[in-house]
Amino acid sequence: MKKIILITIFVIFVPFLIINFYDIDKKDEIKIEYMSNTIIRVKRVNTGNIEYIPFEEYIVGVLAGEMPIYFEKEAFKAQAVAARSYALTRMNYNINNTYDVVDSIMNQVYLDSDYLKNAWGENYVNNINKLREAVNETSMEYLEYNNEVIDALFFSTSNGYTETASLVFDIDLPYLKSVKSSWDEKTSSAFRSTTSMNINSFYEKLGLSFSNTFDFKVLKRSSTNRIISLSINGTEFTGRSLYDKLGLKSTDFSLKKVGDKIIIDTIGYGHGVGMSQYGAEGMAQEGYNYKEILKYYYSGTNIKKMEN
Repeated sequence: MKKIILITIFVIFVPFLIINFYDIDKKDEIKIEYMSNTIIRVKRVNTGNIEYIPFEEYIVGVLAGEMPIYFEKEAFKAQAVAARSYALTRMNYNINNTYDVVDSIMNQVYLDSDYLKNAWGENYVNNINKLREAVNETSMEYLEYNNEVIDALFFSTSNGYTETASLVFDIDLPYLKSVKSSWDEKTSSAFRSTTSMNINSFYEKLGLSFSNTFDFKVLKRSSTNRIISLSINGTEFTGRSLYDKLGLKSTDFSLKKVGDKIIIDTIGYGHGVGMSQYGAEGMAQEGYNYKEILKYYYSGTNIKKMEN
């Protein structure tokens, strides 16, 4: 009889103890602290659908889409405040339109939880908690200049300096001026890159007639070494137009013809205006907090909090 009782206890309680032992290591998902009922209208590029997403949940998805998950928390917190500011300006611009932002690089890359669960697998809870902590610890904070929400542009990797907005977008904003960003070369694998393009495709994309002669001249560079204007076989272009037409990583580039290929060397990745994300990561690695990162890249701005 005693044996039967012992066996029964073993069969029933040992699995129970094992399950509860492993449950100790399970982490719960951190919840977003909703301090506002703000909703943002996001157009999904793949489906064309417009989704109504709680604002702070949207910011979590932007962090997932815009920065590698291994980045330091202070870099994520800086990105959260910048992303909020950017989103708020787009909501203001598009108040009479059917949506506020798209979920792609046209605005800010946004990834939803279903996508992230599939992409991250067993790391989902740890990763999403890291992002939600960054959002909660900067809850509803945004950047302002002269009591207005700023257009907080940002990009991946500088060439050692950020660029003044007026040289890229024809807008002159006092908080989007060039600053030195020396961290990027160390933190970003995209700091220098080389690619090639078939010469026929090159000329076709630029609307030029084919020629075996290749004459590339830089006519003007900015103080940050980005190309403002250039000529190819006597035809003038802006650096920005080549960046767009050829899909270049940066306007700090050089071109040369090798056989039937055009070799393109670039320094930096992105338009160069505002906060460099890999620069922010470098600052975070050196111990700067998110407020110091934001003050550095967005000159003269202040952090404010959205009201409930």
